[in-house]
Amino acid sequence: MKVAFVLGEESADRIGADIAAALKARLGESFHPIGLGGRAMGAQGLSSLFPIEELSIVGLGAILARFPQLLARLHQTVQFLLKERPDVIVTIDSFTFTNRVALRVKKAWPTARIVNVVPPAVWAYRPHRATKLARAVEHSVSLFPFEPEVLASHGGPPATYVGHPLLSHPHLQPILERDALAGMRSPHSPPRLVVLPGSRRSEVSRLMKDFGRTAEILRKMHPAIEISLPTLPRVRSNVERELESWAVRPNLVTSESGKWDAFAQADAALAASGTVSLELALAGVPMVLAYRLDPIGYMMRHLVTGWTAALPNFAAGHPLVPEHFHELIRPETLARRLSRLISDTPERAAQQAGFVEIRRRMNVARPPAEATADIILSVATQKRGAATTPLTTV
Repeated sequence: MKVAFVLGEESADRIGADIAAALKARLGESFHPIGLGGRAMGAQGLSSLFPIEELSIVGLGAILARFPQLLARLHQTVQFLLKERPDVIVTIDSFTFTNRVALRVKKAWPTARIVNVVPPAVWAYRPHRATKLARAVEHSVSLFPFEPEVLASHGGPPATYVGHPLLSHPHLQPILERDALAGMRSPHSPPRLVVLPGSRRSEVSRLMKDFGRTAEILRKMHPAIEISLPTLPRVRSNVERELESWAVRPNLVTSESGKWDAFAQADAALAASGTVSLELALAGVPMVLAYRLDPIGYMMRHLVTGWTAALPNFAAGHPLVPEHFHELIRPETLARRLSRLISDTPERAAQQAGFVEIRRRMNVARPPAEATADIILSVATQKRGAATTPLTTV
């Protein structure tokens, strides 16, 4: 069976690799992955059409600057899929690119079978994307329990919640087992803070000064506080450059295991809003979130229609963790919020109780990749007998 993957992010590459492994376990040597992928997908036998790093762009301004290149890669991907005619196409995240590919393939090849994994966050902004997704795919695979209902309410495709890959992350399991035995964690003495300014250079440049000033104020409030800053090798030089202006020097961590060790020991976190907030919530780390958009994105902020942008808040169903954006990013306020979280306070207890409830709501009976593989195979088998459908003009 020929399965095509269309994705553009490292996180999607890891999700795709898990799905590919589950498909291979079911199909054996007959499984043939093609399309787009990174190192993880490469280990599953996929030779990527081009480096997916070219698609890893954040911010409207950056997208506009590289629009001609993105358009060329879009056309290349569509033509590749129409030539290969896979049994099923799997799009993962990166909605702006992957759904455009799916729509163009559908226009030229109406019987193509397409499954989406990680639908767009219509619960936060641009709810009209749900109908665009419905025109492109037969089924969507959701990583959050609230997504199928939200997609349906906005005219989206049928969707199934399968669980989040983080739930089976090997570094998270020891933390979950420890917390299940010990209950809610008491703060350390001296307190321990983890700072997470983002995984992209643009995020780092926009947040590091605010985070540095926050750390400085917090150190005055708690002189013995221990601070660690996990980052990725690709942005380490940017982080180190920004750290030169910090009055407080944190312990820099660059390995994946080191990051999760920091989470396991942290009393609280100051983080850029994003997927890391869910990692922190599942690890039971109280947090304060902050974010700054790029200038063009800031002008388009009216497109944000959701009541929150924080994944833990959506998962909990109420404003569990505080969020600070742009003008509301004030280091003095961030430091005072964090001071309450690294101490034995009602605010700390409330977040920890909320994280326990999030874990309960997100719990699933089996690994997400296995459930996703079954959905993909079910959609793929619906294509039998349609392989000779003629192509139309893209």
